Amino acid sequence: MVPECPILLAPYAIADAFSQTDCARILALAAEAPSRAGGLVGGVANADLRRAELVWLDDCAGAEWVSDRLAQIVAQANREHFGFQIEDFAESAQLARYGAEALGHFSWHSDIGAGPVAQRRKLTLVVQLSAPQHYDGGGLEIWPDGSRQEAARTLGAAVVFPSFTLHRVTPVTRGMRQSLTIWAHGPAFR
Repeated sequence: MVPECPILLAPYAIADAFSQTDCARILALAAEAPSRAGGLVGGVANADLRRAELVWLDDCAGAEWVSDRLAQIVAQANREHFGFQIEDFAESAQLARYGAEALGHFSWHSDIGAGPVAQRRKLTLVVQLSAPQHYDGGGLEIWPDGSRQEAARTLGAAVVFPSFTLHRVTPVTRGMRQSLTIWAHGPAFR
């Protein structure tokens, strides 16, 4: 049943959305795909705002099972927690690598943009693909209601939140944080 009001702003967390084996398979698929410097909506690059390397899941042969699982997680989170009108996934999932050598980070931002696709983003899903002992810094911080919350660093954990919510990835100071992000799209909020 879809909740009526109010819209829940708190993130929806799933501790074990992907197994350790699943995460390793995703990273192996991404290792074979082309990567590019992390840009912003519209392809604009700004190293002060974001330093990351990106791989798009659509470029990873054999990754269909990942997209199916991501869709199931979003459907569950939306059904149990948000109740937004979701129509599709208009963008490929994005694997981001935030490395310490570049102080990889993503400053405070929301995922709704001005472009025709980005303005339709309703929910953001992020999956943790790196074990917490493999990096320092790199916390995914979410600001849903005037208080900062850090997403779980557990390998395979997922968090879903409204795409208009401010969030960031703090600078990685050792190792590399890798995560997978996808956006669910729908009509404008009313």
